Amino acid sequence: MPRQYDFAEKILYTEEELRARIHRLAQRIAEDYKDKGLRPLDNSLVLICVLKGSFMFTADLCRALSDFNVPVHVEFICVSSYGSGVITSGQVRLLLDIRHSIEGRHAMIVEDIVDSALTLKYLQRTYTERRPASLKTVVLLDKCEGRQVNFVPDYVVASVPNVFVIGYGLDYDDSYREVRDIVVLRPEVYERREAARKNRLKEKPATMSIETVSASL
Repeated sequence: MPRQYDFAEKILYTEEELRARIHRLAQRIAEDYKDKGLRPLDNSLVLICVLKGSFMFTADLCRALSDFNVPVHVEFICVSSYGSGVITSGQVRLLLDIRHSIEGRHAMIVEDIVDSALTLKYLQRTYTERRPASLKTVVLLDKCEGRQVNFVPDYVVASVPNVFVIGYGLDYDDSYREVRDIVVLRPEVYERREAARKNRLKEKPATMSIETVSASL
Protein backbone atom coordinates (compact mmCIF):
# COMPACT_ATOMS: atom_id res chain seq x y z
CA MET A 1 0.00 0.00 0.00
CA PRO A 2 1.46 3.40 -0.98
CA ARG A 3 2.62 5.60 1.88
CA GLN A 4 0.64 8.79 2.47
CA TYR A 5 1.96 12.16 3.58
CA ASP A 6 -0.16 15.12 4.67
CA PHE A 7 2.58 17.55 3.59
CA ALA A 8 2.86 16.14 0.06
CA GLU A 9 0.80 16.72 -3.06
CA LYS A 10 1.80 13.38 -4.53
CA ILE A 11 4.50 10.73 -4.69
CA LEU A 12 6.71 10.95 -7.77
CA TYR A 13 8.94 7.94 -7.08
CA THR A 14 8.69 5.36 -4.33
CA GLU A 15 11.71 4.11 -2.44
CA GLU A 16 11.35 0.78 -4.20
CA GLU A 17 11.27 2.41 -7.65
CA LEU A 18 14.34 4.48 -6.84
CA ARG A 19 16.36 1.50 -5.67
CA ALA A 20 15.45 -0.49 -8.77
CA ARG A 21 16.55 2.42 -10.97
CA ILE A 22 19.77 2.85 -8.99
CA HIS A 23 20.55 -0.83 -9.41
CA ARG A 24 20.14 -0.54 -13.19
CA LEU A 25 22.30 2.58 -13.20
CA ALA A 26 25.01 0.78 -11.21
CA GLN A 27 25.03 -1.96 -13.82
CA ARG A 28 25.54 0.65 -16.54
CA ILE A 29 28.37 2.31 -14.59
CA ALA A 30 30.02 -1.06 -14.03
CA GLU A 31 29.93 -1.70 -17.77
CA ASP A 32 31.36 1.75 -18.55
CA TYR A 33 34.24 1.33 -16.08
CA LYS A 34 35.07 -2.34 -16.64
CA ASP A 35 38.28 -1.52 -18.54
CA LYS A 36 39.49 1.22 -16.16
CA GLY A 37 41.56 -1.09 -13.99
CA LEU A 38 39.55 -0.36 -10.86
CA ARG A 39 40.71 -2.21 -7.76
CA PRO A 40 40.33 -1.77 -4.00
CA LEU A 41 42.68 0.36 -1.89
CA ASP A 42 44.68 2.17 -4.56
CA ASN A 43 42.41 2.58 -7.60
CA SER A 44 38.81 2.51 -6.46
CA LEU A 45 36.16 4.64 -8.14
CA VAL A 46 36.00 7.84 -6.07
CA LEU A 47 32.44 8.90 -5.29
CA ILE A 48 32.28 12.54 -4.22
CA CYS A 49 29.09 12.77 -2.17
CA VAL A 50 27.58 16.26 -2.05
CA LEU A 51 26.15 16.74 1.44
CA LYS A 52 23.63 16.74 2.77
CA GLY A 53 21.10 15.84 0.13
CA SER A 54 22.85 12.97 -1.62
CA PHE A 55 23.88 10.90 1.40
CA MET A 56 21.06 8.35 0.98
CA PHE A 57 21.58 8.14 -2.77
CA THR A 58 25.33 7.67 -2.33
CA ALA A 59 24.82 4.88 0.20
CA ASP A 60 22.42 3.00 -2.07
CA LEU A 61 24.65 3.59 -5.10
CA CYS A 62 27.62 2.14 -3.19
CA ARG A 63 25.65 -0.96 -2.31
CA ALA A 64 24.39 -1.34 -5.87
CA LEU A 65 27.89 -0.96 -7.31
CA SER A 66 29.15 -3.66 -4.95
CA ASP A 67 26.69 -6.06 -6.61
CA PHE A 68 28.72 -5.57 -9.80
CA ASN A 69 32.12 -5.73 -8.08
CA VAL A 70 32.93 -2.05 -8.52
CA PRO A 71 35.23 -0.93 -5.67
CA VAL A 72 34.51 2.56 -4.37
CA HIS A 73 36.15 5.18 -2.19
CA VAL A 74 33.76 7.79 -0.80
CA GLU A 75 34.62 11.43 -0.17
CA PHE A 76 32.24 14.02 1.28
CA ILE A 77 31.89 17.67 0.34
CA CYS A 78 29.45 20.38 1.33
CA VAL A 79 28.41 23.36 -0.76
CA SER A 80 26.05 26.25 -0.17
CA SER A 81 23.72 27.73 -2.77
CA TYR A 82 20.11 27.54 -1.52
CA GLY A 83 20.47 29.05 1.94
CA SER A 84 17.26 28.41 3.87
CA GLY A 85 14.79 29.27 1.13
CA VAL A 86 13.43 27.56 -1.96
CA ILE A 87 15.17 29.67 -4.61
CA THR A 88 18.86 29.26 -5.35
CA SER A 89 20.99 32.29 -4.52
CA GLY A 90 23.13 31.75 -7.60
CA GLN A 91 26.27 31.96 -5.46
CA VAL A 92 28.05 28.66 -4.82
CA ARG A 93 30.52 28.20 -1.98
CA LEU A 94 32.54 25.11 -1.10
CA LEU A 95 32.19 24.68 2.67
CA LEU A 96 33.80 21.24 3.03
CA ASP A 97 36.33 19.79 0.60
CA ILE A 98 37.54 16.24 -0.09
CA ARG A 99 40.26 14.89 2.21
CA HIS A 100 42.24 12.85 -0.33
CA SER A 101 43.68 13.71 -3.72
CA ILE A 102 41.85 12.53 -6.84
CA GLU A 103 44.79 13.16 -9.15
CA GLY A 104 45.04 10.24 -11.55
CA ARG A 105 41.90 8.63 -10.13
CA HIS A 106 38.52 8.00 -11.74
CA ALA A 107 36.04 10.19 -9.87
CA MET A 108 32.32 10.79 -9.91
CA ILE A 109 30.38 13.68 -8.34
CA VAL A 110 27.20 12.33 -6.72
CA GLU A 111 24.42 14.93 -6.39
CA ASP A 112 20.81 14.65 -5.24
CA ILE A 113 19.25 16.97 -7.81
CA VAL A 114 20.38 19.16 -10.70
CA ASP A 115 18.18 22.20 -11.21
CA SER A 116 19.89 25.44 -12.21
CA ALA A 117 23.10 23.37 -12.62
CA LEU A 118 25.14 26.21 -11.11
CA THR A 119 26.40 23.98 -8.31
CA LEU A 120 27.38 21.05 -10.51
CA LYS A 121 29.00 23.33 -13.07
CA TYR A 122 31.07 24.87 -10.28
CA LEU A 123 32.02 21.47 -8.86
CA GLN A 124 32.87 20.08 -12.28
CA ARG A 125 35.22 22.99 -12.91
CA THR A 126 36.73 22.79 -9.41
CA TYR A 127 37.51 19.07 -9.50
CA THR A 128 38.62 18.98 -13.12
CA GLU A 129 41.44 21.26 -11.96
CA ARG A 130 42.52 18.50 -9.55
CA ARG A 131 43.58 16.41 -12.60
CA PRO A 132 41.60 13.18 -12.13
CA ALA A 133 41.92 10.40 -14.72
CA SER A 134 38.25 11.06 -15.45
CA LEU A 135 35.42 13.00 -13.83
CA LYS A 136 31.74 12.17 -14.31
CA THR A 137 28.54 13.40 -12.70
CA VAL A 138 25.69 11.25 -11.47
CA VAL A 139 22.44 12.74 -10.17
CA LEU A 140 19.43 11.21 -8.51
CA LEU A 141 16.97 13.69 -10.01
CA ASP A 142 17.18 15.94 -13.07
CA LYS A 143 14.94 19.01 -13.18
CA CYS A 144 15.70 20.09 -16.75
CA GLU A 145 13.34 23.09 -16.75
CA GLY A 146 15.37 24.88 -14.10
CA ARG A 147 18.65 25.21 -16.04
CA GLN A 148 20.49 28.53 -15.84
CA VAL A 149 23.63 27.20 -17.52
CA ASN A 150 24.23 24.56 -20.16
CA PHE A 151 24.85 21.28 -18.37
CA VAL A 152 24.06 17.61 -19.05
CA PRO A 153 24.85 15.11 -16.27
CA ASP A 154 26.54 11.88 -17.30
CA TYR A 155 24.18 9.63 -15.36
CA VAL A 156 20.60 10.29 -14.20
CA VAL A 157 18.33 8.09 -12.10
CA ALA A 158 15.05 9.94 -12.77
CA SER A 159 13.61 13.19 -14.09
CA VAL A 160 11.24 15.50 -12.22
CA PRO A 161 9.06 18.43 -13.35
CA ASN A 162 9.56 21.99 -12.13
CA VAL A 163 8.14 21.42 -8.64
CA PHE A 164 9.66 21.43 -5.16
CA VAL A 165 10.55 17.85 -4.23
CA ILE A 166 11.65 16.37 -0.92
CA GLY A 167 12.45 12.98 0.54
CA TYR A 168 15.11 10.31 0.15
CA GLY A 169 17.69 12.77 1.47
CA LEU A 170 16.29 15.92 -0.14
CA ASP A 171 15.02 18.55 2.27
CA TYR A 172 13.13 21.75 2.75
CA ASP A 173 14.78 23.92 5.40
CA ASP A 174 16.64 20.84 6.68
CA SER A 175 13.44 18.86 7.24
CA TYR A 176 11.85 15.85 5.48
CA ARG A 177 15.14 14.14 4.56
CA GLU A 178 13.92 10.96 6.27
CA VAL A 179 10.90 10.58 3.96
CA ARG A 180 11.36 7.31 2.09
CA ASP A 181 9.89 8.43 -1.24
CA ILE A 182 10.43 11.39 -3.56
CA VAL A 183 7.34 13.55 -3.09
CA VAL A 184 6.08 16.96 -4.18
CA LEU A 185 5.91 19.31 -1.20
CA ARG A 186 2.61 21.14 -0.86
CA PRO A 187 3.18 24.83 -1.74
CA GLU A 188 1.33 26.01 1.36
CA VAL A 189 3.98 24.33 3.53
CA TYR A 190 6.87 26.43 2.25
CA GLU A 191 4.81 29.50 1.32
CA ARG A 192 3.65 29.82 4.94
CA ARG A 193 7.19 29.40 6.25
CA GLU A 194 8.71 31.78 3.70
CA ALA A 195 6.09 34.41 4.59
CA ALA A 196 6.93 34.05 8.28
CA ARG A 197 10.64 34.36 7.50
CA LYS A 198 10.08 37.56 5.52
CA ASN A 199 8.03 39.01 8.37
CA ARG A 200 10.82 38.26 10.84
CA LEU A 201 13.33 40.01 8.59
CA LYS A 202 11.07 43.07 8.40
CA GLU A 203 10.69 43.15 12.17
CA LYS A 204 14.39 42.66 12.92
CA PRO A 205 15.59 46.25 12.24
CA ALA A 206 12.79 47.65 14.41
CA THR A 207 13.71 45.29 17.25
CA MET A 208 17.36 46.23 16.95
CA SER A 209 16.57 49.93 17.05
CA ILE A 210 14.50 49.50 20.22
CA GLU A 211 17.34 47.56 21.86
CA THR A 212 19.79 50.26 20.82
CA VAL A 213 17.61 53.00 22.32
CA SER A 214 17.17 50.98 25.52
CA ALA A 215 20.92 50.48 25.79
CA SER A 216 21.56 54.18 25.35
CA LEU A 217 19.11 55.01 28.15
